[in-house]
Amino acid sequence: MKQREKIVPLAEGRVLEIGIGSGLNLPFYNPSKVKHLWGLDPSQEIWALARDTHGKLGFDVEFIEAFAEDIPLDDGTVDTVLITYTMCTIPGVISALNEARRVLKPNGRLLFCEHGLAPDEGVQRWQNRLNPTWKRIGGGCNLNRPIPHLIQQAGFKIRDMESMYIPGWKPASFNYWGMATPR
Repeated sequence: MKQREKIVPLAEGRVLEIGIGSGLNLPFYNPSKVKHLWGLDPSQEIWALARDTHGKLGFDVEFIEAFAEDIPLDDGTVDTVLITYTMCTIPGVISALNEARRVLKPNGRLLFCEHGLAPDEGVQRWQNRLNPTWKRIGGGCNLNRPIPHLIQQAGFKIRDMESMYIPGWKPASFNYWGMATPR
C-alpha cells in the first residue's frame, strides 16, 4: 500500500487504470486532479467488491470489463494510464502496453508501480528457477519480468523511475515505480 501511495496520487485528468481489480488504488486518487476514471479488468466479479467505495470518490468511475490487450477506448482519449502490480500477470504485456500508448493523448503519461526482475544475480536465479511454479500457483504472476525493458519496448520513454526491495520475500519484492511518456 505504501508503494501505491507514492504513485496513484500523481494520476490526473481522464484516467485509465489497467487491472483495477477490487479497487485497492481507489483511496489514493486525488479527487481534485481526476475528472473521470475508467477501471479496466477482465473480472466484473472482483470489481463488485469495490462498489461501496467508488461512489464516494468525488469523480466519475466507469468499470470496463475487458482485457488490457484490447482496450475498448478511442485513440488519444486518456490523460493518464495507471498500472500497479498488474504487468506480472498480463499474458500479452507488450500488447497491453501498446494499447495503453494508443489510448493515451500525445502528452499523456503512463504511471507504473510493479514488482519484477531483481538486479542481484542470486535473486534473479531464484526468480527464474521459481517462476514456472509460482506462475501456476500465483494466478499467472511472473516473478522475473524486466519491467523497464518492457515499458521501453512498447514505445514509451521512462522519464522518472525509482526501484528498491520492499520488505518481504526477495524474489517477489523488487519494485519499480515511475512515469513514462509515449515516444
